[in-house]
Order: sequence, then structure tokens, then C-alpha cells
Amino acid sequence: MTAPITILGTGLAGYNLARELRKQDPDAPLRIISADSGDFYSKPMLSTGFASKKTANQLVMKPAEKMAEELKAELLTATRVLTIDVSQRCLYTDKGEFAYDKLVLALGADTFKPMLAGDAADTVLSVNDIADYAQFRHQVEGRQRIVLLGAGLIGCEFAHDLVVSGRQVTVIDLAGWPLSRLLPEQAGRYLQEKLAGLGVQFQLGAMATALDRHGEGLLLTLADGAQLAADLVMSAIGLQPRIALAKQAGLAVGRGILVDRYLQSSAPHIYALGDCAEVDGQLLPYVLPIMQAARALAASLTGKQTAVVYPAMPVVVKTPICPTVISPPAHGALGDWQFERRDNGLRALFTTPDDRLLGFALLGDATAERQALVTHLPAVLV
Repeated sequence: MTAPITILGTGLAGYNLARELRKQDPDAPLRIISADSGDFYSKPMLSTGFASKKTANQLVMKPAEKMAEELKAELLTATRVLTIDVSQRCLYTDKGEFAYDKLVLALGADTFKPMLAGDAADTVLSVNDIADYAQFRHQVEGRQRIVLLGAGLIGCEFAHDLVVSGRQVTVIDLAGWPLSRLLPEQAGRYLQEKLAGLGVQFQLGAMATALDRHGEGLLLTLADGAQLAADLVMSAIGLQPRIALAKQAGLAVGRGILVDRYLQSSAPHIYALGDCAEVDGQLLPYVLPIMQAARALAASLTGKQTAVVYPAMPVVVKTPICPTVISPPAHGALGDWQFERRDNGLRALFTTPDDRLLGFALLGDATAERQALVTHLPAVLV
């Protein structure tokens, strides 16, 4: 019997690859291995589901059993892969040994843990999967004062979601403005202004150093000695690709698992995509790059070698008080930001000296220009 194509991971990357594979080959042997329940859900909903009173179960779009049936796949859930034997094409797991024909690592990423002193440092909550969301829903009940560490995309989405539910929300970040890695300062300040109008408080240019229990609540200490009382502290300070399994197997790793334009790793018959993969030097932990990579890899796995191509892929920030769409210029691009503030929005365009558009940030009503502008942007990877 032919060993199956095997996918490790049932997140957006793993399941979308499986779907694309079935479009290419409806009958190829397919095995999917997941460390969790294998239920399919939309990860972007984790940071926006609370205000709409969604439980973890309500965020599940299809249970694992239904996914296995639709994909005609053998689905192993609650199964941890311990090692990969590259030469023998074999996986060693806590449920036994499994041979593979081609192996795809769709392992995702872990949240960074804040480095905090104090006797309550271990209570900081991060939401990275559906089980984390269930824990968050449980812990936030009856708690009013929420502190969020990190003013990036996830931090801002959670801040919006929590403040509209009636919580007191404070966001702390070492950067000078929200979404500092994606937005120019003037645009970041505009988003901050709109979130502050809802009641979100920001402490920027600040860093948390300790978290201690204080009566029935918590006390967060900042680097300058200031202290904040809180009932719950959450962390959204970034993601770290899961590379340990690949590194142990001898695959080349950098910030992520290093793969070429065909999503091929340094080892034969092993590929990677999604949040764990560093594609041609780029980490792009967003939905659209994952979809592009899944389509290309599915074709390659079924005999049609296809390099991944990344067109311009704007990032959507789900903050309804200030809808935001960003297509940042490439790192090191030469040009300048030009800003136009309007009554209900802000448009920022990054252009070269010869007036070529390389990036944009659209906030509020300016998001209506997304489709018109994106056609003028260069591809991210061609």
C-alpha cells in the first residue's frame, strides 16, 4: 500500500491545503495529524468573537469527523509527533509510527511569552487556538479591568472587542503608536484616537516588568515603576513559528522553517507552509498568503510543480470603529508616506520619487479605495 501524503496540522494552512489537494486529486491517500481536536474554525474570529457573545463551540464551523469525511482523509487527533525520520520517511508519534510519501509541516506558531517577574506572571493569558479561546471566555467572566500587552493587530482587535463589551481596557506597548510594524505613525495615531474614543486607554512607550497578586486582583508593574491594577492580563506580543520538530529532524531553519518558492524544505519530500514557514526569506502570518501557498503546494504535490506567487495582499484589521486595511511597502523600500485626513477616515500612500505606489494604509471610510489602489501595487513575490 502506498504511504499517504501526510499533513501535520489542522489550522487554516493544513485544512486549506487538504481542500486544494482534493481539487487536484480526489483519491490520493491522505493522512492529517493534529495535536488538538481537529475541529475546523476561523482563527481570525478568536480576537473578534467575544463581543458577539460567541462561545468556543459556536466558533467551530465543522467538527473533525465532518472534515475527515469531506476530505476523504484519515484524521488522527490529539496526536503528538515526537520525531521525524527523514531517511525512512517515518513519523514517530505518541500513538505509534506512521510512514509518509510526502510530508507537509503546517504546524503554526506559538505566542511569545512576556518576560515578567512576580508571583502572578504565570496567569497571563494568550489566545492562540480554540482551546485558549474557551479558557479566555471562562476567565473574563466577572472581570472588569483588562490589561493587554501588545498594540499590534491582535492586541487592537481584542481591545476593541473587550471595550465594546463594557470592560475597562488598557493597552501597553513599547512602541510609540498602535500597529507600529504595519502603520506609519500618523495612521497609527489615527487608529489610537478612534479606539480611545471607545474608551480604550493606551500606555505607549511602556514595558511591563512584573505581575503580582494584589487582594482579589492583580498589580502590573511597568519599567518606570508605575503600577496598574487589573483583573486579567492578556498578552498579544507576537508569534514565534514552531520550528522545533523541523530543527530536530535536521531541516534548515531560520526565523521559520526555511522553504523555497515550491515550499520545499531542505529535506527531500518535506514541505512547509503557513505560520511556521519562512518562504524565500519572508514570514507572512496572514490568511491570503496561506491561501496562495496552499494552492501552489497542492499542485506541486500532485505532480504539477508550481512556484508560489504572492500578489499584493492587503491585511485587514477588524476594528469596526475604525476599519483598517494595510498593504505595507517592502522593507527598505525607497519612498515617502503621503497623508490625507478626511472627516471619517485617513488615507496614507507610500510612493517612490517617480510616483509609483508601493504601499498604502486606509482607515475609516478610506477603506472603500482598497480595490482601486491594490491593482497599482507591485507583487510581494513573483
